[in-house]
Amino acid sequence: MEAKKTESADLTKKTSFFFSIGLLITLALVFTAFEWKQYEESLIDLQGKSTNTFEEMLEVPPTEQPPPPAPIIQQPQIVEVPDEEEIKEDLNIKFDVEVSEETKIEEVIVSAPVEEKENVDEIFSVVEESANPKGGYPAFYKFVGEKIKYPAQARRMGIEGKVFVEFVVNRDGTIVDVKAIKGIGAGCDEEAVRIVQSAPAWTPGKQRGKPVRQKMVIPITFRLG
Repeated sequence: MEAKKTESADLTKKTSFFFSIGLLITLALVFTAFEWKQYEESLIDLQGKSTNTFEEMLEVPPTEQPPPPAPIIQQPQIVEVPDEEEIKEDLNIKFDVEVSEETKIEEVIVSAPVEEKENVDEIFSVVEESANPKGGYPAFYKFVGEKIKYPAQARRMGIEGKVFVEFVVNRDGTIVDVKAIKGIGAGCDEEAVRIVQSAPAWTPGKQRGKPVRQKMVIPITFRLG
């Protein structure tokens, strides 16, 4: 036996009603979605416009500054100063030592420095300005070549060489204390001493700008021509 449904429990009669409600709800949701998208776009557009407007408001045109004023040149003032001006000032001088009429002041005697006496007989081997023959060494050896005499004994024996002669040039240029310190013999040593003793005076050596005695050594050459 089939069960019979009551009219109140039969839902088929209300199908169209529920469909209409669902359709309305769907249309409302679709409409709301479209409206919300347009609202966001308008909000973004508004934000962009407001930002641009704010940026435009921040752009301030440059202010023209007036040129600085010309410097004021102040002329110097000339102040006259008197040639002589008396300055009155009390001078308070305090002495550590009491001075009276009976005080004796010792006289200070300043003596001139004592100059050291030069030893005129001192003989120098090396000086600041060495002694030289007048006219130079070429003139001296020319004199030796013209005046020297080759010893006959040395000529016969064929002796040649150099004789080293030592002597002292005085402060006036004269030649003294002549001697042969290294010779070759056969009369050559004596002839070398003789020719040096007969030589003209030399220019004396100088030490600190003053002429001094100087010891010299020169060679005299003997050669058979």
